[in-house]
Amino acid sequence: MNSLIRQSANGTSLWHAISRDRRKRPALSGNLDVDLAIVGGGFSGLSTALHAAGKGLSIAVLEAEIIAWGATGRNAGFVVPNFARMDPGSILAHLGAERGERLIDFAAGSADLVFGLIRRHGIDCDAVQNGWIQPAHSPAALEKVKSRADQWARRGRPVVTLDRQEVEALTGARGYVGGWMDRSSGVLNPVAYARGLADAAEKAGAKIFEHTPVTSIDRVADGWALQTRLGLVRAAKVLIATNAYGGSLDPLLRRTYIPLKVFQIATAPLPHEIRTRLLPGGQGVGDTRRNLFTFRFDADNRLISGGMHILGAGADTRVPQTIWRRLGRQLDLPDLPPLAYSWSGMAAVEPDFLPHLLDLGPGLIAGRACNGRGIAMTTAMGKVLADWAAGAEARDVPVPFAPPAPIPFHALLRHAPNMLLGWSILRDRMDETA
Repeated sequence: MNSLIRQSANGTSLWHAISRDRRKRPALSGNLDVDLAIVGGGFSGLSTALHAAGKGLSIAVLEAEIIAWGATGRNAGFVVPNFARMDPGSILAHLGAERGERLIDFAAGSADLVFGLIRRHGIDCDAVQNGWIQPAHSPAALEKVKSRADQWARRGRPVVTLDRQEVEALTGARGYVGGWMDRSSGVLNPVAYARGLADAAEKAGAKIFEHTPVTSIDRVADGWALQTRLGLVRAAKVLIATNAYGGSLDPLLRRTYIPLKVFQIATAPLPHEIRTRLLPGGQGVGDTRRNLFTFRFDADNRLISGGMHILGAGADTRVPQTIWRRLGRQLDLPDLPPLAYSWSGMAAVEPDFLPHLLDLGPGLIAGRACNGRGIAMTTAMGKVLADWAAGAEARDVPVPFAPPAPIPFHALLRHAPNMLLGWSILRDRMDETA
């Protein structure tokens, strides 16, 4: 328990704790002129920096804390190349044939892009590309995942539908009625992956600054001026890649997404005999419940899971214990090893659960692509944003692009996921007994 309290108190995650040999990068001091300034040193900012520097552009990444400090370093490390809520058919209905097809293709190749970058740049991040499994908790959910798998299979994706016995054999979890698996998915250490992207971007010529919060972004004759505590960056184009960690940089942006606080835990390493029963192939799991149940192992056989919380005091100590107990119940582990780490992070959730680019002015864009699929989608977003930085029109990027649209009644709706969690748990139980 002491380890859990210590990790929560200092604001770091398991990944920060176990990823050694961090390269310290200086804060910006003085003035700098670049083609592209990127605010935020997470996956989307670093991927953009790497791909744009590869096109010969001058790049400055301005990170307020350290690389991977925000949601990038606080997730569970799943690399999943599909959408959290929509399937290809609903994407086409939502966006139309031309825009929908481009977004579907963008997502479909996102995991392969991640693991390809890891191989190309020799990033040591415990990457395993053996698949992601979505078990169905009820017969109704199984029909939905069968349709989902069929839609992706018709597009040539390496997916397969699983029956009850196959789900149990692959996951070690009992009680599911079936599911599906995308074999191009995988898991990794997100902090080590982000640091590898940063190293690769710097080798390509990008400049990365830590402890450099941007205090203002102002339009000037030849582009934009970004003020920091000790210096000024002038840039032809600017990408705001802060997701839910933008603070007061642009109050309008904060009203265009739902901030979702997600908790993660990691146990002490599991004994070998239990580890070989659960996920013997090393996949990640995220089921179909509204109160989503996820689990995976890290390279040292720690069992990792996550969850949300119903509004109430003491969440930082209460929720990790709740997740730990649920993990033991769902996986039939009465002797589940104790909690070793707990942490939380803020995700930016769009109303349609899709990635978006926000038009904030000539040459000024904010990008968001989390929605539970952050690693794959933000890496892919960086690749296409590099095309924009090099001269492509933003409207030609395969991600929805529009001016920011504040969510009506945002002050109330921002609490909806937590307020409705109890009802979601009840509906999950009703599904299972139907």
